Amino acid sequence: MLIFAASDKGGTGRSVTGSNLLYRSALQGNDVCYLDFDFGSPTSGAIFDLGSVERGTKQDGLHAYLQGITGEPQRLEIWKESDRRELRGRPAGAGRMVLLPGDIASGEFGYTAETVERCCTLFLRLEEEFDLCLVDLSAGRSHALDLVLAATAHPSMQSVRSRWLVFHRWTRQHLIAAAGLVYGERGILMTGEAHGHNARELTSSLRFVHTAVVQPDSVELAGLQPQQIAWLRTCDAALKDLAGQLRAGRSLLLGSIPLDPVLQWREQLITDSDVLLRGIANESTRNAFETLAKKLVDDSAWEPL
Repeated sequence: MLIFAASDKGGTGRSVTGSNLLYRSALQGNDVCYLDFDFGSPTSGAIFDLGSVERGTKQDGLHAYLQGITGEPQRLEIWKESDRRELRGRPAGAGRMVLLPGDIASGEFGYTAETVERCCTLFLRLEEEFDLCLVDLSAGRSHALDLVLAATAHPSMQSVRSRWLVFHRWTRQHLIAAAGLVYGERGILMTGEAHGHNARELTSSLRFVHTAVVQPDSVELAGLQPQQIAWLRTCDAALKDLAGQLRAGRSLLLGSIPLDPVLQWREQLITDSDVLLRGIANESTRNAFETLAKKLVDDSAWEPL
């Protein structure tokens, strides 16, 4: 299965949330693969603590593969190659976890029919090898977004299941931007239809994910004044109403990730050690990642709307 991670703005937590979802899915026994299609800023290696590719790879990355410069993109086995001690060594019962990095010092690029063919070939090969492949896209209406919509509409991809996650912070500005990316001019649905996708099927394969959600009753906000708590609740209610108006409400919501200090200060994978031993990350955040990772492959969470 292919999961495409999209956002209309930078800073939504798309990459760090997607990485943590894939990590939790691997711990649940799935073989997983992360493809860094954030062509303008391929820094997913930093989240997985792969120092050699923290800003992308110097050779044979996804840029080079898609542009026909190399015949095979580089891949890194995260359990073997991560610099982080907690990620070294594949836990019992866990699946494989592989990263395909982008190229360092590269950027967005236009594509041709040959690029689409190479993209399809890659997706088909990885879909057979892994249970779950997450494709992290550049923010906004990017060439990467256009490319994967063209590829998934290709006749060779008709038997491959694809799902879309649209990430946004739980604020008015980010919610409006996320809804625009889906429903607006040159958004996912309009661009998908132009490439031959069925709009209803594409909508059913899409879910929103709230990130950095402030919980008014959380322990972290215990020091706030009653007036501030009341104001936060009012804002939350207004955002829920706005989400419904923008067709980004509960029926299309896959889940929420609460605000966590660790993710504000350092984009990283949250391990059980971070929660239970070091006490630096919140259990609610870990649990939210676990729940969302299960929903990625739970067909009941993706029933047609």
